[in-house]
Amino acid sequence: MSIYIVTHKKYPMADMEEYIPIQVGASLHPHLGYMTDDKGDHISEKNPNFCELTALYYIWKNRKNDSIVGLVHYRRFFYRKKTLDCKKNILSYQEAKILLNEYDIILPYKNYRKGLTMQEDYTKFHHFSDYSECRNIIKEKYPEYIAAFDTFSKSKELFQYNMFISTYSILDSYCHWLFDILFELERRVDISNYDDYNKRIFGFLSERLFNVWLIHNHLKIKKLEVYNIEESKIGLLATNVKNLIKPILGVKR
Repeated sequence: MSIYIVTHKKYPMADMEEYIPIQVGASLHPHLGYMTDDKGDHISEKNPNFCELTALYYIWKNRKNDSIVGLVHYRRFFYRKKTLDCKKNILSYQEAKILLNEYDIILPYKNYRKGLTMQEDYTKFHHFSDYSECRNIIKEKYPEYIAAFDTFSKSKELFQYNMFISTYSILDSYCHWLFDILFELERRVDISNYDDYNKRIFGFLSERLFNVWLIHNHLKIKKLEVYNIEESKIGLLATNVKNLIKPILGVKR
């Protein structure tokens, strides 16, 4: 089992068993001394557009001996309980392994878009034509997923960050589907005039596609807290309070 910590910079990494930092976009930048995404079968050079997916692709293609695999961020981790001192409560390898005896996949709690559907949310910040073309590709290549795509598009919630811990077999199934869609979309869209933010198109769309894939495949999901370890204690306290009152307000998690 390996849980990979995606990073683009040198950082004080969590020193925990089976947590491995991996530098993304390593083919474009000096190496930092971590595992890199530019060895073997890779798409490291696509990092400006694919974000953390260059690490996901590297893991999928080159780390097949990991029976259990996870992806987290250099400042975002899964936590076993709510606490202000979150660094001491990062989910351990052994705890994740125990959870996966009962669940198919570990994911963050969902994020809710107040007042907007997922399609409206994407259109507000990005280019709707890309979202629409993504649907066209799914309809052509994976028509059995169209109902899940439309269900997600009308919803107001999503699993964010492309973070997970699961088995390699589940990762393999997901990545075959995901990258087939994204590489086809890459051939069809022209992003040369996009600003740097929207040039991250494939990273943004992958978060949405992950949710589509999850809806269709009916996995047994364990949801855990995700905190940003750079967040202030006041910010963490505010997050905890919001999470505590959500059930009172009828907001699902």
